[in-house]
Amino acid sequence: MSSHEQALASLVSQLALSFDGAILGVALAYAAVRSFLKFTSNSKALRKIRSAPTVKVSDLRSILDLSQRADENQNQNNQKLVIVQGQVEAKSNVDSNWKSYRPNVLIAHESGDKAVIVQRTQTCLYNEWKGFFGWTSDLRAIFGRSWREQESTSLRTVPFVLVESGRWQHSNYVIVNMDGSRHPLPLTTVYHQLQPIDASPYTFLQALFGHEYPVGLLDEEKILPLGKEINIVGIVSFKNGISEIKSCKDLPYFLSDMTKDQMVVDLAFKTKVLLWSGIVLGSLSIGILGYAVVRNWNKWKEWRQQRQSQQQSHALSDGDAPQIDADVETGDVPDGQLCVICLMRRRRSAFVPCGHLVCCQLCAISVEREISPKCPLCRQAIRSSMRIFDC
Repeated sequence: MSSHEQALASLVSQLALSFDGAILGVALAYAAVRSFLKFTSNSKALRKIRSAPTVKVSDLRSILDLSQRADENQNQNNQKLVIVQGQVEAKSNVDSNWKSYRPNVLIAHESGDKAVIVQRTQTCLYNEWKGFFGWTSDLRAIFGRSWREQESTSLRTVPFVLVESGRWQHSNYVIVNMDGSRHPLPLTTVYHQLQPIDASPYTFLQALFGHEYPVGLLDEEKILPLGKEINIVGIVSFKNGISEIKSCKDLPYFLSDMTKDQMVVDLAFKTKVLLWSGIVLGSLSIGILGYAVVRNWNKWKEWRQQRQSQQQSHALSDGDAPQIDADVETGDVPDGQLCVICLMRRRRSAFVPCGHLVCCQLCAISVEREISPKCPLCRQAIRSSMRIFDC
């Protein structure tokens, strides 16, 4: 780690620990709240997936009541969460029209495979050299990690259905509705290649001044091929006698390679991790915030007492101090009778309860007004001082 990175890391740590760790405690509390919210949503999703039945495409109609299926206009009563097992097929292959003879499918650009979803990603990889004028790259290395890659993604889809693998008729299929779905897709990588980029004079200038310069282009192609066995977790409904399934926003899965048991195990593990992380982060935040509150409260009381002591000291210096004969107090005083604090005036006040006569009256009053007054000789806690008069 360079000196600039060390300085920045020190600044971040000082900011996090400022106000006796109050900022760090607030950040941990925010993380704990987020963990508990995710735990709640995952718990609900886990209960829904556990109760959802796993059916084949041909059994979809049997899971809905006949009365509900008869009233196709009442969408609220004509929906049910299910897990459907099947095989990916283009919708044009089951349509009873001229499109059946010309399947509407996608062709992967590099591999030539047939698919219903094609995702192509091109990532430009960057590198940087500190160079002669590039000391600012240390700061960019921390805050600008995303600058090292520039990614462009294109996603093409065609309507597709899920059919029962092995045997299916044109009437036994379910239409997959992808509208509004932001769930991850179980795509298969069919092309992955990294191509280096030739250097140019402009690249040399970028490196010389410490700027990022391209070093390679990563080309990747993923598809959802025809005939792939997948599971769909969604809400099935019947429209015009045709079954359709769409995603549920409350669930983390839609199209998946995992079975129901694997989904349950995965969600249960994530739920436990979120619960314990929320408990640990919440406990740490409560401890740190409690410590910060106590520390700052004590500091504020100390500051207030010091402020009052300073005001009283100023008032004493302005003329409210007890009348002391200056000639007697600061005259020819033997060394053994000088105040141990100011070394100017005669010892006149004894501390209670230790009884040590080591301070003049003004210094004794100053010691009494401290936060935790102690005798300067024996360091015992004192309650007050007493003026001693010579006979």
